[in-house]
Amino acid sequence: MNRKIYYLFHSGKNCKFLYYLRSYLREAMPRWCTQIQLKSKLAKLDDRADKAYILERVNYYNKLTPTSPIDATLWNERAVEVCQQPMTNQSTYYHDAMEIARYFNGHLKWMLRHGDITTLLPLPTIIKSRPLGNNNQNNVILKLDKVRHFLFVNDTKSWRDKKDMAIFRGDIGNEANGDDKPNRRVFMTHWKDHPMVDAASTDLVEDHPEWRQEKLTIGEHLDYKFIMSLEGNDVASNLKWVMSSNSIAVSPRPTCETWFMEGTLIPNYHYIEVKPDFSDLEERLQYYIAHPVEAEAIILHAHEYVSQFRDKKREQLISLLVLKKYFEITNKVDL
Repeated sequence: MNRKIYYLFHSGKNCKFLYYLRSYLREAMPRWCTQIQLKSKLAKLDDRADKAYILERVNYYNKLTPTSPIDATLWNERAVEVCQQPMTNQSTYYHDAMEIARYFNGHLKWMLRHGDITTLLPLPTIIKSRPLGNNNQNNVILKLDKVRHFLFVNDTKSWRDKKDMAIFRGDIGNEANGDDKPNRRVFMTHWKDHPMVDAASTDLVEDHPEWRQEKLTIGEHLDYKFIMSLEGNDVASNLKWVMSSNSIAVSPRPTCETWFMEGTLIPNYHYIEVKPDFSDLEERLQYYIAHPVEAEAIILHAHEYVSQFRDKKREQLISLLVLKKYFEITNKVDL
């Protein structure tokens, strides 16, 4: 069978056809159908035993406070009413944002930005990703582009039965096109031909055409003990499914975060940390091959971390509360 056709039907990724079908069917419904449900959904918070945990996550994603400085002139120029929000260039951002926004009055104003955001924004904006660090409160995280980023797997192969190797497949980009990913290029330059690493680019790198190979399915990745989880334009999109598997994510410390709260991950507890230049990669791999109990502990911790995102009702409630807080502070209303 042609490799591209095989990958199309066996990639292991979320089905985009079903995602778009559900999205357009949802958006065809009158918004009042969901708006009348808002109060009852929010009221469930007080009856939950995990209320403190929920509010902690809400405040993690949305760091705005009533005293957060907002340039009123700039806000009035750029913010749009939810009901007038145009389709974003990357439509999944629009669909995911509107799935939550449709519970609120359509005349509330917001700013929604699609894409991989790695800079600090001047106004409170709903985004998928933000840089880690201080003063990132205007980058308000919502669960966007989830069809690509939020994927978990059921891995039935034990860690000890997997290959004693690390695998990497990913887009390297080209500097001439403005999409070069320097960290991945550094990794490929130093580790492409190492016997403990199976590494290849899934795109054509102009100055290294020999790096390119066809994409592998998620299932084929799971034959390896270690899976490189390297940031691209922002976060590493494979990190979620790797941490739900019985393989171990290997990565330098994250510089960006999304709804997955990458900033709360603990190195060598949830994933194996390597230096940004990858100079200690072989040493780290050899260590955990020689210490399988410690490796399996990381897998257990990773599964525990992933489990907090599996409760769909709680995830929706957190999303509603993030947006409620956003509207209350930016629109100066009480919802």
